[in-house]
Amino acid sequence: MLHETVDGLNIKPDGVYVDVTFGGGGHSKEILRRLGPNGKLFAFDQDEDALRNVLDDQRFTLIGENFRYIKRFLRFHGIKKVDGILGDFGVSSHQFDEADRGFSTRFDAALDMRMNQKDALSAYEVVNEYEEKELKRVFVDFGELKNGGAMANVIVNYRKEKPIKNTEQLKQVLAKFLPAHKSNKILAQIYQAIRIEVNQEIEVLKEFLEQTEELLDSGGRISLISYHSLEDRLVKRFIRNGMFEGEPERDFFGNFQVPFKSIGKLIVPSDEEIARNNRARSAKLRIAEKI
Repeated sequence: MLHETVDGLNIKPDGVYVDVTFGGGGHSKEILRRLGPNGKLFAFDQDEDALRNVLDDQRFTLIGENFRYIKRFLRFHGIKKVDGILGDFGVSSHQFDEADRGFSTRFDAALDMRMNQKDALSAYEVVNEYEEKELKRVFVDFGELKNGGAMANVIVNYRKEKPIKNTEQLKQVLAKFLPAHKSNKILAQIYQAIRIEVNQEIEVLKEFLEQTEELLDSGGRISLISYHSLEDRLVKRFIRNGMFEGEPERDFFGNFQVPFKSIGKLIVPSDEEIARNNRARSAKLRIAEKI
C-alpha cells in the first residue's frame, strides 16, 4: 500500500514530513519524489541495518533513534511543526529475512528479536528470566493466546534444567501447543508476543501518537499502517477520541472535542498486493487530519 499511504499525507511540495519507520526507504523515496526543492523529509529508524539505506538527497535527514523520541529529535533539528507523519509499524522485510535476528518462524536463530541491537533486553531474557506470571502476561496480552498461562508454566519448568537459547528449542518446548493444522498461526502469535515485549512496541506507539497532536500543523496528516489488532485498536481509538481510554470532553453543544478527523475509510491491501507480498495480508491503513 505504498502509494495509498503516501497519498494519505496529501503532500505539499514545500512541506515538512516525517517517516518514522524508514526501514528500506520505500516510503521515504516516494515522499521525496513528490516534494519540491524546498520540501524536507526527516526519517527515524533505530535499527543499525536500516542506517545503511540512507538516501543521498539534501532534503532528507535520517535520525538513528526510536520514534518514541520524535519531538525531541525534531526540535534538535529546529523543527517544531510538520505537515505529515507516516508510520508503517511492525517488523520490516529486512528484519524478517535476516535469520540471525530471530524475528521469523522460518529460521532457527538465537533468541534476539531486538529492533535496536544495542538494547539490553532480548527475547532470551524474556523467555529465560521472566517470572511465570510475567510470561503469562506477555503471551495473553500481546499474543492474545488463550493458553498463555499454560505455555508460561511449561517454559518455566523446562528452564529449571537448562536455558532456552534459540527459536528451534523454544518450538520444541512448546510443541504440545502447536497442532500441525495451525502451528504457523500459533507460532506467529508467540513470536509476536515476545517481540512486542522486547521492543516495548505498545508503549512506544502510545508515546508516539500522543506527540503527533502537538507536532502537526492544522491540516497536517498522519498516515499509519498497523499489522495486528493491538496496534490498530490504539490507532483507531486515538484518531477517534484523541486518547486511548475513556471519552474526550464535549463542547457547549455536546460535541466531542477531538484533535483529529478521520480521512476516508479503513484501507486494506488488494488481492493483487497480497499475491505479490503475503506479509501485507494483515495490514490496515488509517489516515487522519489535524483539526
